[in-house]
Amino acid sequence: MLRAIDRERYRVIPIGITRTGAFVLEDDDPDKFALEADRLPEVIDNGTRIVWPEGGGDRALRVRHSGGEHADLGVVDVVLPILHGLHGEDGTIQGFLDTLQLPYAGGGVLDSALCMDKHFMKIALQAAGVPVAPWVTVRRSRWKGDPAGVRADAAALGEVLFVKPARAGSSVGVSKVHHAGELDAALALAFAEDDKVLIESALVGREVEVGVLEGRGGSTACASLPGEVVLTTREFYDFAGKYLGGDGVDVRCPAELEASDIQAIQALGVRAFDAVDGRGLARVDFFLTDDGLVVNELNTMPGFTPISMFPKCWIASGMTYAELITELIDTALERA
Repeated sequence: MLRAIDRERYRVIPIGITRTGAFVLEDDDPDKFALEADRLPEVIDNGTRIVWPEGGGDRALRVRHSGGEHADLGVVDVVLPILHGLHGEDGTIQGFLDTLQLPYAGGGVLDSALCMDKHFMKIALQAAGVPVAPWVTVRRSRWKGDPAGVRADAAALGEVLFVKPARAGSSVGVSKVHHAGELDAALALAFAEDDKVLIESALVGREVEVGVLEGRGGSTACASLPGEVVLTTREFYDFAGKYLGGDGVDVRCPAELEASDIQAIQALGVRAFDAVDGRGLARVDFFLTDDGLVVNELNTMPGFTPISMFPKCWIASGMTYAELITELIDTALERA
């Protein structure tokens, strides 16, 4: 996004978050944050500290340098919270920005929190009549106290299952279970990420996805052309496939689908977006099965790498990468 954003329209102030949670002023260097399989980028503590606005309508951003001196960075028009996972995609940073009265792109507190927690996301979708895969939610305490009951619930969902943390992203902690003997190890991996875990029936069908953008000027949300994830040698669309261009997966956009299927996918994508009070954007993931469409999940801040499905789908629908970023910013400014 640093590389693609329209520099004639926007002045970018890059803020990084270190592993310990410090907000630091970063270099405006796209190469520094390139995703490479052998060296994932990391925000290093460089001694600076972002001094956030004080609220009450003040949007002036400042930085405190390592020597203690302060400098003004300018007045913030809008924040692009390009963050995945806890504290970035779960509504917490959105609530922080709301409290400071700073406009921001993307989802709000409610839709971010709902979609970060796959358990409650499924409940919200079900309540709106959106089909989801059968599942059972297991908390760590139940797994410790009633493992036989958990295994019985899992067996009722079928032989092949997916086990995933309720509140993690990017397929971290996710396992495909081929038989009952693999369940315990899959639960251990998922519980390492979260104390609440979902066990889902593995659906057979094509994996298709659409990008959804919030409507402007009171209009309804709109969906892109669908894309398809085609697994060749990889078991499922995992972290390496999503972000590092790993072998064994092809991302195709637009997907080769009948016009009726395209319309149905786009309509259900918008319906799912509305069901969670979607704002800004989302990527909606489906399984196209012999029995129809099933929504797997919504991502309120989907991947934006050059190989990511969300930008690919909108580019296939007629937008450029830069125009897509501009749309997110302008939507946030319009809402503000």
